[in-house]
Amino acid sequence: MTTQEVTRALTDHEPTMPVSDRAAARSVAVPDSPRSVADVLEPTFEVVLDGPPPVRFEFWDGSALGADDGPGTLKVNSPDAIRRLVWAPGELGLGRAFVAGDIDVEGPVVKVLPAIRRSVRAGARLAVAAAPRLLAAMRELGVDTAVPPPSPPREEILPRGIRHSIRRDKVAVSHHYDVGNDFYRLVLGPAMTYSCARFESEDTTLEEAQAAKHELICRKLGLDEPVLRDSCAGERPRLLDVGCGWGSMAIHTARHHDVDVVGVTISDEQAAEARRRVEDAGLSDRVEIRIQDYREVVDGPYDAISSIGMAEHVGLKNLPKYFGQLHTLLRPGGRLLNHAIASIGGSSFSRRQFINRYVFPDGELVDVGVSAIKMQQAGFEIRDVENLREHYARTLSHWVANLEANWDEAVDLVGEGRARVWLLYMSGSINGFDDNRIQIHQTLGVKPFPDGRSGMPHTRDEWA
Repeated sequence: MTTQEVTRALTDHEPTMPVSDRAAARSVAVPDSPRSVADVLEPTFEVVLDGPPPVRFEFWDGSALGADDGPGTLKVNSPDAIRRLVWAPGELGLGRAFVAGDIDVEGPVVKVLPAIRRSVRAGARLAVAAAPRLLAAMRELGVDTAVPPPSPPREEILPRGIRHSIRRDKVAVSHHYDVGNDFYRLVLGPAMTYSCARFESEDTTLEEAQAAKHELICRKLGLDEPVLRDSCAGERPRLLDVGCGWGSMAIHTARHHDVDVVGVTISDEQAAEARRRVEDAGLSDRVEIRIQDYREVVDGPYDAISSIGMAEHVGLKNLPKYFGQLHTLLRPGGRLLNHAIASIGGSSFSRRQFINRYVFPDGELVDVGVSAIKMQQAGFEIRDVENLREHYARTLSHWVANLEANWDEAVDLVGEGRARVWLLYMSGSINGFDDNRIQIHQTLGVKPFPDGRSGMPHTRDEWA
């Protein structure tokens, strides 16, 4: 698999979560209470929230509480939503309820989420304080909390086996990426690039911004610099693209920089689509797409390596092996561009987090400082670090807009549950980048020559 103004792209299109009809099948009849659901639950809200509810909450009996002039409405369609929260407090229970259709959001999800989050009281014992009131409310509403909630939505996964083993990593990657290339094409647009774009102006389109990101990486890797061309003795330079996705970086590099590229992915569907796109571009003689784990690549040396949105799947424990492997595959003077999401202090997705169960199983966001240390310990010299977090918020805003504009088609392709997963995770990620809880960095390292030379240009003018 998150305070500035929402980017222009989001402002122009404020997505609204379609009201689901799945919830009707989930609803259960409960005995009538003398009071409305809103009246019964209001004392619980008073404990959980620091002030009046910032959005409108509507319940299955038609009652409501909260602000009518807030950014949106959260519709609780069934007592199952509360039962899920009792059995899995916090974001996992809420996420399950949303994916299942027990909860709907009317209004822009990207604005409703932070409004609720900012209103929740701080304190580690909040759940303990709220539990007695919630349980009393459930009893009054005739909801038996001893009865387990419905099973988690089928989109949930917990991979088995050794964490970050080759076999388990393939299962985790397949869960997220092998959901159909047509769905990704709908969300990502023509660029078919699932990573942060780089917007050079207010008028830059998503497709242009993705091309600008690829070009920036090519310049940072020095693919057109005379020193690299001279070292290749008339041969085309070799680029290894680790976690190549649908081949967009490989195609851009081969087309615009006369480079031979090997792209590796462990997603079967990505590889199939990447090979098709390479052939359609007429670049089959320069681009090879492999289904191969980075630990299995042995055909170095390469002149440059790009790793775009891959390191999040590696894990902190495996970073020394990861960077060590890439260092081994590079010739002296070769450069690595590591493009990865990070959080301050680092974070490993836990079993109780929505993003781990539904989006990126086993994902880890390593602090950029720790990542830089691991790169240097593997033998790289760090030459540049750039944070593009504002660009990622804008990129995600485009993807959310694409999903919302094509909602019915997305549901036909992957089902309503998975479409809801994507809407929730991407909207939350926009929040995370906007308020600086997560960041995205491009870290450039070089493998020095034995005598210490780097072969790097004197300034950043080559790529700035």
